[in-house]
Amino acid sequence: MLFQNNHLPNRVVAYAQDYEHGKFEPYHAHNCAQLIHTLSGVIRVETRFGSWVIPPNRGMWIPAGIEHSLHMTGLVKVRTLFIDPLARADLPHDCSVIDVSMLLKALIIEALELPNDIVSGGRDERIIELILDELRRLSSVSFYVPLPTSDSLVSLCEHVSQRIAHDWKNADGAHILGISERSVTRKFQQEMSLTFAEWLRRKRLLLALEYLASGKSVLDTAILIGYDSPSAFSAMFKSRVGVSPTDYLLQSQ
Repeated sequence: MLFQNNHLPNRVVAYAQDYEHGKFEPYHAHNCAQLIHTLSGVIRVETRFGSWVIPPNRGMWIPAGIEHSLHMTGLVKVRTLFIDPLARADLPHDCSVIDVSMLLKALIIEALELPNDIVSGGRDERIIELILDELRRLSSVSFYVPLPTSDSLVSLCEHVSQRIAHDWKNADGAHILGISERSVTRKFQQEMSLTFAEWLRRKRLLLALEYLASGKSVLDTAILIGYDSPSAFSAMFKSRVGVSPTDYLLQSQ
């Protein structure tokens, strides 16, 4: 794994790699920030803060020093920028899945060809400066499921995840934990700044992204994550991802 101990030759270094379905990179950290841009397939990123899924044509920002693991679904083509954390004072400080602008996509391609010894004031340096400018404009999207901190919510979330297709309600969580529905809502808000319903929607969406990328049909995916009809699932999916599940399947290939 790159740049765990060694240092970047430039403020920005680009790297291209393809992964087969099912590949896994165990927990590790880099001494630089990282922008992972997925061209095809899906990458699930796990940290101690929660889980993110990077769909095709999106990216994920990971600050320097954050331990993370990578789980590949489908044939994954990824382009990564490694960035000196001191390159700019206002680089993002939190993990997030982001939209990748057309300009940034083009700049990543250009950066793959940059030499290690960049001449000051030349075109190569201006490409790096423009990349750093674009990184200040990253727009995050909600392909993220936070992890709870208390043992009780960890247990509940694990229980729900194991039966994700069940028609879960606040009342179910209250029954499992032996507390009131209002207390369930309060605990989710306090620990994850989400309602139970929103946490469940995000968990189902992230699973759907992986199921579709692994080759499952829209109908099978809808059933597996607890939707009674493909149309209801498709409406939710498009509202969150911006494309229909069918179009997403084409992008994932």
